Amino acid sequence: MKLNVNEIFYSLQGEGGRSGEPSIFIRLTKCNLACSFCDTDFAEGEDMSIDDILNRIKPFPCKWIIWTGGEPTIQLKDEHLEVFRQHGYMQAIETNGTRRVPSLIDYITCSPKQDYGSIKGRIPKVEEIRIPIAVGDTLPDVSVFPVADNYFLSPIFDGDKINQANVDYCVALIKDNPQWRLSLQIHKLIHIE
Repeated sequence: MKLNVNEIFYSLQGEGGRSGEPSIFIRLTKCNLACSFCDTDFAEGEDMSIDDILNRIKPFPCKWIIWTGGEPTIQLKDEHLEVFRQHGYMQAIETNGTRRVPSLIDYITCSPKQDYGSIKGRIPKVEEIRIPIAVGDTLPDVSVFPVADNYFLSPIFDGDKINQANVDYCVALIKDNPQWRLSLQIHKLIHIE
C-alpha cells in the first residue's frame, strides 16, 4: 500500500473547531477542483509506503493526523486508515465534499467550494463545515449542508496576508446569520506552517 504524499509536517491546526491543537499534517497529492484562491501546492509528491509514513511521523509526540491535500479522498481508503488506527492515531480529514469520506475517519472538516446541495448524499454528518468566503459571495443556508457540529466562514486571504475586506464581510454575514462562526487562518497570521 502506497500513497502519493506532497508533504508531512507537525504543527498546530490553524483554523476551524480544532484550532490551536497540535496535529500531524499529511498532505496528499491530486485534487479534482481548480479553485482560483487555492493556496496549496499539492501537484508534486513522492510515493510512500504506509510504513515509510509511520516512520516519518513516529517522532512527533502527537496522536492526531490531519489528512489534507489537494483532495485526500482521491487516494485515502479505509485500508490505509486502519493501519494508523492500530498504531493509536486519531484521524481527521479536510475534504471538499465532492467524494465519499472513508468510514474510519474520526473528524471530518468539509470545505465545499461548489455544488453544495449534493454533499449530503456523499457525507451525511460532519464535525465542521468551513466555507472560504470573499466579498460578494452568497452565503448558502446551512440546511443545504450535511448535519454539522460547527459552521465556519473563513475569509479568503491574499496569500499569507489577511484581506480585511473579506474579514469584514464575513463578520457582517455572521452577525446576520448567527449559526455561523468565524475561522481565521491563524497559522498564516502567526507565520507557522
